[in-house]
Amino acid sequence: MRFLRLKKDGREILHIMEDREIISVPELIGKQVDIENVFYHIDSIKSELKKGKFSKYDLKDKAYLPAVGRPGKIICIGLNYQAHIQETKKEMPKYPVIFSKFNNSLAAHLEKIRIIDDGLKIDYEGELGVMIGIHGFRVREEDALKYVFGYFIGNDISSRELQYRTSQYLLGKTLDQFYPNGPLLVTADEIPNPQDLDIRTYVNGELRQDSNTRNMIFPIRKLISYISDYIPLEPGDIISTGTPDGVISGMPEDRRKWLSRGDDVRIVIEGIGELENNFI
Repeated sequence: MRFLRLKKDGREILHIMEDREIISVPELIGKQVDIENVFYHIDSIKSELKKGKFSKYDLKDKAYLPAVGRPGKIICIGLNYQAHIQETKKEMPKYPVIFSKFNNSLAAHLEKIRIIDDGLKIDYEGELGVMIGIHGFRVREEDALKYVFGYFIGNDISSRELQYRTSQYLLGKTLDQFYPNGPLLVTADEIPNPQDLDIRTYVNGELRQDSNTRNMIFPIRKLISYISDYIPLEPGDIISTGTPDGVISGMPEDRRKWLSRGDDVRIVIEGIGELENNFI
């Protein structure tokens, strides 16, 4: 299934997308649920879909919301593609590099991202996102994908000026709207191999990142197992799995042109869709 969150008449409503049309989950099962607790209603949703007694709507004039809702944890992974490490002249990590964002960083597909300061050196990072579906603590690597509810597209927007001002990444990573995501969350059963998905990022139509999730240093199984060895994972938690090469900070200094007002960033991940945002 493909879930998306939309805003209508001031309400946040979860929908399912089928063949470019949408079905309201509250209409389907008779109650309002959001993405972080939809896991507990999957059987009911499937049962009602089989009955076929529901209305379908088009997406015209609908306002997107962040696909991930309000996750309890936003766990991000740095330096997870070798070519990205090489372009940024970093050392190969022995363990996954983990940092976080806060919920204020969430933004939706097509939402305009505000640049609050021209000197922030703003960069894009197209990434595959993972949403956890069930509680997991000390998860075995071979079982890890059983804990995944679904996958989505994320853009780990970064202020390189703030990110490297100190040894901690946090400030440069979690400004308002610095984690747009969506438009959809695709359930794990529709992505049989998340380690073989093409991932591309375009800036103003120009291809900047072109890689495949098979190039991750630490695959999703390893990330879930490693994180859950120390931090319990709960339904709705998300893991943003790192970005491939092609970011602005990896370019020679004389070629770096940081994101600015009017720029458009579009991220495409095979089997999931496209996430697009304009900067103002």
